[in-house]
Amino acid sequence: MAELLPVILALTILVSGVAGAAILTWFERRLLGVWQDRYGPNRLGPLGIGQVLADMIKLLFKDDWIPPFSDRVVFIFAPTAIVVAMMMGFAVVPFAPQMMIIDVNIGLLFFLGMTSLAVYSVLLGGLASNNKYALLGGLRSAAQMVSYEVFMGLSLMGVVMITGSFSLVDIVEAQADIWFCFTQILGLFVFVIAGIAESHRLPFDLPEAEHELTAGFHTEYGGMKFAMFMLGEYLGLMLISCMIVTLFFGGWHSPISLGDGLPPFFWFSFKTFVVICFFVLLRAAIPRPRYDQLMSLGWKVMLPITLVNILITGAVLLWMEGAV
Repeated sequence: MAELLPVILALTILVSGVAGAAILTWFERRLLGVWQDRYGPNRLGPLGIGQVLADMIKLLFKDDWIPPFSDRVVFIFAPTAIVVAMMMGFAVVPFAPQMMIIDVNIGLLFFLGMTSLAVYSVLLGGLASNNKYALLGGLRSAAQMVSYEVFMGLSLMGVVMITGSFSLVDIVEAQADIWFCFTQILGLFVFVIAGIAESHRLPFDLPEAEHELTAGFHTEYGGMKFAMFMLGEYLGLMLISCMIVTLFFGGWHSPISLGDGLPPFFWFSFKTFVVICFFVLLRAAIPRPRYDQLMSLGWKVMLPITLVNILITGAVLLWMEGAV
């Protein structure tokens, strides 16, 4: 039975990830409606929940058109790549003690590798479309994601220095007494900003900015292929939220001693839900910057902050070793 547990968990994550992404489209619109004092989906079913089914039926039965001027093989492959990469990233997420697909000593590096692979999806989609708007969106995405991957990786070096491990389980267990959101506040700030840029969430959705590029890298996509891009985006949102909770907010640990009686998976899920709500709030509250402002923010602000965080963390650790 123990050998089947990872397989069962993998299938559960696959099904719940797809279903969760679909429900998240409805939840995001409802929450945006609340924060912007307007109606969200409210026609189909209680609170408009039937809108999810309506959207799925529409995407399933739309004509699967492939532009004759596109690179057919790459055009079809591109939407699949982002979904596969995001799903693979969940393989190392520790949802609770002994509740993960695999615990490897390079789990953090594996996560960073999967997020790096996701850039190929949008880049290939933009190139294969043979459309100028899509090409510009793909090039924007490549520059944005490659740049912010640097800051994302550097922002986690303080966490690695404190725990002495790349294992996500070790990182969660190291937060039993104090969460890293207190000791690594600079790393958390940079990681959140980089996570928004990596997942193309507003206000950093410039690779698909409709006011400039029609729809960016997925201009020529429709039907199920467009749905795959959207699925990958929402899976990325959930994965980044899970990693923020794992790396900085104690993972499955309870925030209060009175909550120790609740299952660890409950606390992990609750924290992840709060982080997702925060990302939705950003979409409702912050305007989209210009592309040059986005890149300047990364190299002129995020990079120095990560280097300062590494310097301070190293100095404190050396001081503590000397004090002991």
